[in-house]
Amino acid sequence: MSRIRAVIRHLLGSQETGLSLVVLLLAVALTVLAGSHVDRRTGELVNNFLNSNTLIQTATDASFFAIMAIGATVVIISGGIDLSVGAIYALSGVSMALTLRAAGPLGSGAAVALGLVVALGVGLLCGVLNGALVVGLRVHPFIVTLGTMWVLRGVAFVITHAESLLVPSALTAVTKASLGLGGGLYPVPMVCMLVMTAAGAIYLTRTVMGRHIFAFGGNLEASRFAGLRLDRIQIGVYAVSGITAGLAAFLGASFYGSSSSADGQGYELYVIAAAVVGGASLIGGKGSAVGAMLGAILIVLIRQSIRTLHFDQNYEWIVIGCAIIIAVVVDQWSTRLAARRLMRAGARTQAAA
Repeated sequence: MSRIRAVIRHLLGSQETGLSLVVLLLAVALTVLAGSHVDRRTGELVNNFLNSNTLIQTATDASFFAIMAIGATVVIISGGIDLSVGAIYALSGVSMALTLRAAGPLGSGAAVALGLVVALGVGLLCGVLNGALVVGLRVHPFIVTLGTMWVLRGVAFVITHAESLLVPSALTAVTKASLGLGGGLYPVPMVCMLVMTAAGAIYLTRTVMGRHIFAFGGNLEASRFAGLRLDRIQIGVYAVSGITAGLAAFLGASFYGSSSSADGQGYELYVIAAAVVGGASLIGGKGSAVGAMLGAILIVLIRQSIRTLHFDQNYEWIVIGCAIIIAVVVDQWSTRLAARRLMRAGARTQAAA
């Protein structure tokens, strides 16, 4: 019984629970305010938001950001930041499309496997490059990844000559598989988002490497004295970020059927916003994969609400920017509150002694 109470207290006190409630309240508000329409096929009255097509599409839009936000959260937990995820997304997608074009006709399975390997491989190489530059040059990650963002985007532009490249229909058939739902519903990106969230949560909370990342971001000097391989940790977190961007590029290019050097522009804002809104602290040592997913869903719901309620879409940037500021302020406030509690607890212990 005491264990159940402890679990309940932990859930009620966790940031993910609060974020889930915010997502739920926003979804309820959208359901109430969105209005209804008559379905042409069935003739039934359908809510403009609370219907299977809109919900799956919202989850699909969130999936690409969420997958990259999980990798970005790993970087942010370590005390770094990655501004190049959008450029890695673009370069991974066009590299996959060019490789499949050069390979010629392939079977469905071979095309999917080759495309996935290329997208993940390019993402991994870009992530390792970021990590190696951060470690080798001893320059702040903001500057390094800002530079690689432009370099990688430029490489994608040069190798494609600014053309949009089609990907084989076999890839689209996989990412647009109905999985038995039918009705034009494509849940594969959503399923991949959930799988990656579970994998990210296990990696961060159940593995030695995950604990090392939290230690690195929480207290660098203590990690150094503990004998942790700091260079390896830094390169590793950027490699994870690159892999998640490569996976998102594979899903995005396959889902929409094409890839170009312009893909992923502005994704840096959404990805970092999802990570920060999801509870990742920009000073390091705090964050979760589940929070990153919920942050991505919340941001996509904000975008969806602006469209559904027919507001000016230019307000989208204003709202997301305000959400980032509020999330950072709340994080700093909670950190200060926790520090005060620890000081008071220490003072009581000394007084009792």
